[in-house]
Amino acid sequence: MGARKRLAAEKRKEALKTQYFAKLKGVPSSPRKMRYVVDMIRGMEVNRALAVLRFSKKHAAQDVEKLLRSAVANWEAKNDRKAEDNELVVSRVFVDEGTTLKRMRPAPQGRGYRIRKRSNHVTLFVDSKNDEKE
Repeated sequence: MGARKRLAAEKRKEALKTQYFAKLKGVPSSPRKMRYVVDMIRGMEVNRALAVLRFSKKHAAQDVEKLLRSAVANWEAKNDRKAEDNELVVSRVFVDEGTTLKRMRPAPQGRGYRIRKRSNHVTLFVDSKNDEKE
């Protein structure tokens, strides 16, 4: 790895140390289905987002709820204190496409139809309200 690339990687790594996030990789649902759930909670306070996810009928909401709880736990671990009510906000959350398993399904007249079993990666950032204002 060249010097410029290494310096950029170290800079990115240092920036992540001051942010509070959680990642969920290889979720076996399509990114499109996961984005519906993620769009519901973007920018919300954490307690309200947890309530929305708890009562959502989407199956992906269970995974995002667990991920949100993990991000809050990461924030609490880095700050050495418990999060108070309405202190944390879901600042950023995005869904990337993961690996796709390619399968074949028998079709009429000796043909085969492709089945693409998609997966996704979710990254969720949590931040306190007073940090956003600064």
